[in-house]
Amino acid sequence: MEWSSSISESRFSLVLIFCQIITALDVPLDLPQPPTITQQSPKDYIVDPRENIVIQCEAKGKPPPSFSWTRNGTHFDIDKDVRVRMKPHSGTLIINIINDENGGKAETYEGVYQCTARNELGAAISNNIVIRSSRSPLWTKEKLVPKTVVEGQYAILPCRPPIGLPPPIIFWMDNSFQKLPQNNRVSQSLNGDLYFSNVKPEDSRDDYICYARFNHTQTIQQKQPISLKVEPDRLSPERRPTLLLPTGSTSSKTELRGNTLLLECIAEGLPTPLIRWIKEGGELPANRTFLDNFHKTLKIIDISEADSGKYKCIASNLLGSAHHVITVTVKAAPYWIREPTNLVLSPGESGSLICRANGKPKPSISWLSNGVPIAIAPEDPSRNVDGDTVIFTDVQERSSAVYQCNASNEYGYLLANAFVNVLAEPPRILTPHNELYQVIANKPALLDCAFFGSPVPEIEWFKGVKGSILQGNQYVFHKNGTLEIPVAQKDSAGTYTCVARNKLGKVQNEVQLEIKEPTMIIKQPEYKVVQRTGQVSFECTIKHDATLVPTVMWLKDGAELPNDERFIVGKHNLTIMNVTDKDGGAYTCIANTTLDSVSASAVLTVVDRPDPPFDLELTDHQERTVQLTWIPGNDNNSPITKFVIEYEDAMREPGIWNYLTEISGILTTVQLKLSPYVNYSFRVIAVNDIGNSQPSEASEQYFTKAAKPDDNPTGVQGIGSEPDNLVIMWEPLKHFQFNGPGLQYKVSWRQKDGDDDWTSVTVANVSKYIVSGTPTFAPYEIKVQALNDLGPAPEPTTTIGHSGEDLPMVAPGNLKVQVVNSTLAKVEWDPVLLKYVRGHLQGYKIYYMKVESLSGRINQHVEKKALSFPGNKTHGMLPGLEPYSTYKLNVRVVNGKGEGPATPDETFKTPEGVPSAPSFLKITNPNLDSLTLEWGPPSHPNGVVVGYILKFQPINNTHELGRLEEISIPANETSLILSNLNYSTRYKFYFYAQTSVGAGSQITEEAVTIMDEGKMVPPVYPGIKNVTAAAAETYANISWEYEGPVHENIYVEYGVAGSKEDLKKENVNGSRNFFMLKGLTPGTSYKVRVGAEGLSGFRSSDAVFETGPAKASRQVDIATQGWFIGLMCAVALLILILLIVCFIRRNKGGKYPVKEKEDAHGDPEIQPMKEDDGTLGEYSDADDHKPLKKGSRTPSDRTVKKEDSDDSLVDYGEGVNGQFNEDGSFIGQYSGKKEKEPAEGNESSEAPSPVNAMNSFV
Repeated sequence: MEWSSSISESRFSLVLIFCQIITALDVPLDLPQPPTITQQSPKDYIVDPRENIVIQCEAKGKPPPSFSWTRNGTHFDIDKDVRVRMKPHSGTLIINIINDENGGKAETYEGVYQCTARNELGAAISNNIVIRSSRSPLWTKEKLVPKTVVEGQYAILPCRPPIGLPPPIIFWMDNSFQKLPQNNRVSQSLNGDLYFSNVKPEDSRDDYICYARFNHTQTIQQKQPISLKVEPDRLSPERRPTLLLPTGSTSSKTELRGNTLLLECIAEGLPTPLIRWIKEGGELPANRTFLDNFHKTLKIIDISEADSGKYKCIASNLLGSAHHVITVTVKAAPYWIREPTNLVLSPGESGSLICRANGKPKPSISWLSNGVPIAIAPEDPSRNVDGDTVIFTDVQERSSAVYQCNASNEYGYLLANAFVNVLAEPPRILTPHNELYQVIANKPALLDCAFFGSPVPEIEWFKGVKGSILQGNQYVFHKNGTLEIPVAQKDSAGTYTCVARNKLGKVQNEVQLEIKEPTMIIKQPEYKVVQRTGQVSFECTIKHDATLVPTVMWLKDGAELPNDERFIVGKHNLTIMNVTDKDGGAYTCIANTTLDSVSASAVLTVVDRPDPPFDLELTDHQERTVQLTWIPGNDNNSPITKFVIEYEDAMREPGIWNYLTEISGILTTVQLKLSPYVNYSFRVIAVNDIGNSQPSEASEQYFTKAAKPDDNPTGVQGIGSEPDNLVIMWEPLKHFQFNGPGLQYKVSWRQKDGDDDWTSVTVANVSKYIVSGTPTFAPYEIKVQALNDLGPAPEPTTTIGHSGEDLPMVAPGNLKVQVVNSTLAKVEWDPVLLKYVRGHLQGYKIYYMKVESLSGRINQHVEKKALSFPGNKTHGMLPGLEPYSTYKLNVRVVNGKGEGPATPDETFKTPEGVPSAPSFLKITNPNLDSLTLEWGPPSHPNGVVVGYILKFQPINNTHELGRLEEISIPANETSLILSNLNYSTRYKFYFYAQTSVGAGSQITEEAVTIMDEGKMVPPVYPGIKNVTAAAAETYANISWEYEGPVHENIYVEYGVAGSKEDLKKENVNGSRNFFMLKGLTPGTSYKVRVGAEGLSGFRSSDAVFETGPAKASRQVDIATQGWFIGLMCAVALLILILLIVCFIRRNKGGKYPVKEKEDAHGDPEIQPMKEDDGTLGEYSDADDHKPLKKGSRTPSDRTVKKEDSDDSLVDYGEGVNGQFNEDGSFIGQYSGKKEKEPAEGNESSEAPSPVNAMNSFV
């Protein structure tokens, strides 16, 4: 619809002061503002007649606007129509056409509707909304005549669908609702007709049905079936193309800018023509051009004026071509160059509304104010219209209004609402206070400061509490107040303050900026190749800011992973189990946080052995060849490298497949060479890098004709198994070499170098024939020929063979032996004449053996050895002989049958050689200046040993050698004392044995003389270690270990641990390793050490011990007490009675096995009295260090010697558990279990009794 207005021809040139127009933010709804249309229905609105009609119109404003409608240019009173109502607080109309009571028809309400939203500040209007009801009419009835066409001619089946709203979608199907196949030859035009470039007999059918689908009403209309009959014509002539659509050579088409251009060319001809498109004088746009309908339709989307021009379609076949030129003109409905936007001004300010549009033809611009043409609208002294611009100067509050700009031409119109709102408003910041912004490092940071004010406030930004104003290239200040930091760094974090000010006031707001580390994929998934049924894993390890929570998800080919339990998503990986072909594709790992997202992809290729080839076909059948063709199976993502062809001979070896040949994997046809008289079947196996496919299905069988054999047997040879026969053998032909039935072999032979005729015999399919009665080892000519029922093979080649061999008749003559050296001899002989060899001469064999050693050594084992030599040799060398020995040998001639007679034995002797090394060398008895050497004779003297040579020299610590000395030793010596050597010196010795020939191998040894103590530097110091103490209340037994020479000046130092007083010193006999300290204080810790005076004055490390606590009962010497003496007497009497009882039992019941008990048990209870040194303690005066009498203690090795215990009762005790006090009184275990009476011959296992304790004391 075209709008018009009269604009004054006078133009005003005004210089406007700078005014910033707010475009990014709306006026806050709490402030007065004219209406703004926010939602409306489309200009061309096709409604479904089965549903209510809803015409949208929404607007905002302050005060809230009221709504009114016009229909077809006049006021639409909705109160007078019960079917029409308006939504509350909205301008949207709802027209009820489906209600049974008040419903109407959609066609009744077709028309042009326009909505007006109005408040006290102005009025906004909507577009003209054209309402039309969708239509899906039926096909008009028509009489369809069956169409008959001659084969090869073209045909057109018309569709002519009914005109609907919107136009229907056309397609062709048959009675079974199956779409008719379309191709280069048969295709559907844009208008729905079905075109045949040429018809074939198979095009004949009675059910060509055209369907029209109306998407708006979701209905499909069907045309009556069309019958097409094709009359056969095998001589149908070929012809060059002719264009059926469009007709003629040129045509034109007009399309609007932004639409899709569709150009169509359909041609007929035989063969079927192919279509191609060009643009004259230019190129088809690359990214917007598509060829549809088998290249018959050229589609260019989103066209512009630059797409105008001439487009040529060319139809061609083998006989020629035809073309058509379509001239395309692109027109344009109006489109915006600059759409007017809302203008907010404060009183006294100036501004302008600009409305600029373009089109083809160029649109006209008209202005309205509050929906009224501006020419007849109320005057406003601040307003001046200048073409596409409305200029406002020194506005006042009454200047608020809504202005409409209309740009229209013959192809359409544009309508835009823009208000002028005059306000005086101090600044306000609309962004929430203290808003937190989180940004990834090195990414842009956008800090919002949405504001409003009139006049437009100025915006400033500060960083920090007392920061200066931000400025410079590192910041971008947007008109809507946003501060942009193009590359935010760590130091960009902090508090930012936005300040908005105008002449009416000032306001500020703080926001917070945090910089986060970027999310990174540090281990990306990698390309994988996996075999079917295998397992594969993709890794995806991410690194992220610690304060952000990442989520990792996986995609396959850009979509979610299949819902399959085989896909296992781990923390850092994706695993796919039992991989199938469908799993191949691109897998993407996406790591998301609230601030950023990163991804990495990898491709999975699933490979496997190829699928088997199929559809095997045999062609070009010849007698000896056939062509095999097949279709390869799927290579399963691993290229096929070769095909292996196998064959089966169904006549001879059914079920057995044999290799025939192989060809490259890029070929699918092979010419096979065949043999006659074989019933062939073939199969093909595909091979790739993964493995072999399953064999294909077998091809059809092909039975080749029979023929004479092409080949004779190979490997023909004649040998004798006995001296009087000839065995002729050959390699039989394989089945495919038979070439026909009745295979046999013709075997022929005759003696060579004679006048005999060939003797022949025909044998069945065997591999050898034996000729008897032949002379020994005679040469024969032999040949074997194959033949079958159709005839013989070509003449075979002749082979030389020999009849059977016999043992040689004579031995080699003139045997001679020449001794070269002590280990090598040369043997010579005369050859045996071939007539006496009686077979193939294979060589000569020397048998030899050692008879004796001339040195007198006895041979433990006589070994006969043999060496073989070729038949052309008459001499040989015998290596590895032993020197100074007697040998004998003989020689025999050898043929294929065996060995001939031996020559008479020849005896020879080897001379002396050098001996082996002495069997051993020992160095003993080292002294200060001498060493004793002992040795054994050589194990292999290789002659008579005449003596020994000893060489020696000193070696220092750096292994440097001194002067070499040499000594000759007689042969009968086996030891030597080597004197006048240096002390503490290492010597190296070299020892040889000698024969008259010379010295043999050496044996070496090293030894060291001992040190001279008087000259030791530095001296070796003795040492004391392992000092221990066994303490009682007032004494302690100290023991130690001494290392070094005898030392007489040993002492013990001791004192209270931790005291600063000097240690007390006690001298000790140097031959002892223990000492008792007396007079110690009970319950006190002491430290003790042992030392030696003189020399270095060495001493041990300190040892610490603690005496036992004091006991009152031990302050009295109980040994002098009468009660103790009486007790001891009673105990002695008790022991005497016990001995008498034991003696009586022993005489009655046999010998008491005391000794057996000792031997069997090694009584562990017999222990020394003192645990540390095995003594009973120092029970003598301080100067008396003698041990107690015999029987009062056990030896220090904790055993009871027989000579010490024969006359005591220790042997009969159960152990020693008693101890002595310092005063020598006995403290024993005088209580315990009652001793059981042992059975005869057995010992009791009870714990020790008081009597046993006394036995140890006696």
